[in-house]
Amino acid sequence: MTWEELEKQCNECTKCELCKTRTNTVFGCGNRNADIMFIGEAPGEKEDLSGTPFVGRAGQLFDKYLEAVGIEREDVYIANMLKCRPPKNRDPLPSEQDMCIEYLRDQIRLIKPKMIVCLGRISAMRLIDPNYKITVQHGQWVRKGNFDMTAVFHPSLLLRDPRKKEDMLTDMKEIKRRLDLIRS
Repeated sequence: MTWEELEKQCNECTKCELCKTRTNTVFGCGNRNADIMFIGEAPGEKEDLSGTPFVGRAGQLFDKYLEAVGIEREDVYIANMLKCRPPKNRDPLPSEQDMCIEYLRDQIRLIKPKMIVCLGRISAMRLIDPNYKITVQHGQWVRKGNFDMTAVFHPSLLLRDPRKKEDMLTDMKEIKRRLDLIRS
């Protein structure tokens, strides 16, 4: 499958009810040959309007963390598990995740990243471990298949709970350290 075929399938998707309320699908963006892929849960309002992941307030905060540790947004690939916004930014339902997960898997197959970072508990629970506890396990690394994986706090959580910002910075520094090792 090519990128164009995958994006076309995604844009035309009607597998779940979210297709009826979306403005745009939010396929993903960034370097399609990236060593690292960041995966969130679902688009928010700004993302639905623009068709680009992580462009709202949480995305702007995420960009600051990337900048703080010296990772260029253009060097990574950013996607969400769901490609359509759930109403009122509610958590994605398991059935919606099931309908959409194959698009994400195809993106991962095409990119072949060496590292996957889950942004938040929902993507961590789906991609790393159904019992993942983000407050305890954030920043811990696991090997799954061909990937080194970890999860960090979702930037929207940091907007609500600034006390976790220092933990996020520590986790992002370790992500950068590991990324540099892969690239050397």
